[in-house]
Amino acid sequence: MIFTAASLDGIAAGTVTLAFRRWDRPRVRPGGQQRTRIGVIAFDAVDEIDAAAVTDDDARAAGFADAVTLLTFVDRKAHGPRLYRITLRAAGPDPRAVLRADADLSDDDAAGVRRRLARMDANGPWTEATLRLIAARPAVVSTELAPEVGMDRPTFKQKVRRLKELGLTESLDVGYRISPRGRALLDRWDTDGRREM
Repeated sequence: MIFTAASLDGIAAGTVTLAFRRWDRPRVRPGGQQRTRIGVIAFDAVDEIDAAAVTDDDARAAGFADAVTLLTFVDRKAHGPRLYRITLRAAGPDPRAVLRADADLSDDDAAGVRRRLARMDANGPWTEATLRLIAARPAVVSTELAPEVGMDRPTFKQKVRRLKELGLTESLDVGYRISPRGRALLDRWDTDGRREM
C-alpha cells in the first residue's frame, strides 16, 4: 500500500488506525505486514464495506475530517470498484533498520553475511565492488553509480535492494549510503586482507 506522509505520521503516533482503498481485490491480507519509513505496519483486518456505511468516526480514524472528504480522496486514488476498510497499526521498527545499525559483527555474523554474499556472487562478483562504490560515493544517484560497476540502472537498483535486505546499505532521498553494519563488514575485509567466504 502507498501511504501519504501524514498517514504514516498518524500511524506512528497511533492516531490513524484505519485506511480505506478501492481495489478490484484486497491488496493486503489480515496478518500481513509492510515495511515503511516509520517501521513495520501490521494489517489486522481487511473488510469490504459499502461506502454508505463509512462514518465520520471511521474517517477521523483514517486521518480525515469526515466521511465525505475521505471518500473523495479514496475515489481519486481508486484501483478498482470495491471499497475496503483496513485496520492497521504500527508494529515496531523495520528489522532492516535495526540490522543496519548493528555494527558489532561477531565472527559468526561476519561469516554468515559473507556466505550470503558469496551466493549472490555465484553468477559473477558484484557485491564487494558495489558496497565499496556506495561507501565511496554516498548520496549519488543510481544513474551515475550503475555504469561504474558495469550495470544498467534497473539491475543496479535491484542488486542494491538485496544488499539493503542484509542491512549493509540504506536508501537516501538521493542515492544510497553504506550502513554501520556494511562499514563494519568492509573494515573486516580490509583488516583480513581478503574475503573469507
